[in-house]
Amino acid sequence: MHPRFGTRNVILPLLGDRYLEVVEVLDHPASDKAPFGQVVRARSESGGGWLGWVLSVDDITQQEARLGRESVIGSRHRPDGVELRWKQLGVKGLMADPQLPFFVEWDAEVPHPSGVGETSVALKSLEIAGDPDRVRDWVGVDQDYVPEGIDFNFVSPKGNPGIMSVTFETPNGPVTL
Repeated sequence: MHPRFGTRNVILPLLGDRYLEVVEVLDHPASDKAPFGQVVRARSESGGGWLGWVLSVDDITQQEARLGRESVIGSRHRPDGVELRWKQLGVKGLMADPQLPFFVEWDAEVPHPSGVGETSVALKSLEIAGDPDRVRDWVGVDQDYVPEGIDFNFVSPKGNPGIMSVTFETPNGPVTL
């Protein structure tokens, strides 16, 4: 659960220090006040689907300086009692422009969520309705930057921008959702 944000979640670990997080909004006042709760509620009320994507960074102060915003502290307890702690930045950007990721800096002293459980599934690609130049500008990378290990495919939005599909590599072959 993310009590401060009025949401709860389930983590599905993936290879390569990645994970898929399934989030739902709670019937709780925090979900109406916290930007993350507002984003999850709005997505749920519009029929669900992919909410967004997140980039893990080692030092979020670089994004704070570049974007002129302060990060927000987050935490939650796993069912085994371990407290996960992080800073996040850009959830409001996700609300305004769903093609954009938000940023997370994990507390180095606690285990990363991708380390919970065994897996043989890897994230292979994201298909995003949007503008790759807009995303590169938001993320702060050059035009010629090529991400390692994940293919990003951009398509022209026919409606709202955002994640259209995600492909995973499984022992039984690729699966696209």
